[in-house]
Amino acid sequence: MPIHVKGPAARYTRDHHARNINREFREKLSIGQRVADQVAKVVGSWPFIICQSIVILFWIAFNLYIAYQGYKDPNFFKAWDPYPFILLNLMLSFQAAYTGPVVMMSQNRQADKDRLMAEGDFMINKRSEAEIKVLMEHLIHHDEIMAEILSRLDKSVEKQTPEGLEPTATPEG
Repeated sequence: MPIHVKGPAARYTRDHHARNINREFREKLSIGQRVADQVAKVVGSWPFIICQSIVILFWIAFNLYIAYQGYKDPNFFKAWDPYPFILLNLMLSFQAAYTGPVVMMSQNRQADKDRLMAEGDFMINKRSEAEIKVLMEHLIHHDEIMAEILSRLDKSVEKQTPEGLEPTATPEG
């Protein structure tokens, strides 16, 4: 008795292509957005903080030295930014006023990119789920075929053995 296989239990079609979201996102950036990202990258780094701290300390030390020399000798060059360092505060305020929004623009763009990546991950998960479903259906189909084969083998063995006797294995040799 031949086993009738109805055909494959599932058909797999690959109708999607992998996307590089980083490259797609990078290609859409304007020059201003690229500059904002670079500014955020520089301003948010340890080398920038260390260099800025050194410049500020030098600024303060040099102005204190000049102010002290001017106090000792009234004819000495006057400090351009004596204590309380109003010019330094003004420069740091300008820096914060301009870099703050630029960094926020970069962070907002990063959040948009993260949303795109999460959406891409979701789509991949949906496709994976569909592919796993196809595989499971295929495995179930194979299980049914195997069960049918085993059932036919059992019937074949029952027909070949006389009633009341158990089939026994004969030692070879």
